[in-house]
Amino acid sequence: MTTPRLPLPRRHERTRVAIDVTVNGVLNFVEGRITDLSEGGARIDGASMPARSRCEIHYGGQVVYAVVMWSEVDRMGVRFPYELTHGPLYNALDRARAAALIDPAQIFHGRRAVTFGRRGLN
Repeated sequence: MTTPRLPLPRRHERTRVAIDVTVNGVLNFVEGRITDLSEGGARIDGASMPARSRCEIHYGGQVVYAVVMWSEVDRMGVRFPYELTHGPLYNALDRARAAALIDPAQIFHGRRAVTFGRRGLN
């Protein structure tokens, strides 16, 4: 009797992003948008390739190699064989994580003029 395998926890924190990329498959280039990104992989909307196929993700002059782990009609999940540690895609991930740490109310609070009422009466 075998025991059921429990899923392993993810090694990297996933971050919501909106990054337009070009995905290069074996025969074609497809435009897509990364909506979920971590150092180990990404979810790409608007592009679809067969599961277990290899592809390249082009962004900001950088090429990141990936393997398609799952695929649906209009999106797919990819794993990076080499973790993101530098380059434009990693920098975009780093910026998205930094922006997620800022409370939205604090962003606008610093830009508000010190006035009284809606019309700015002093």
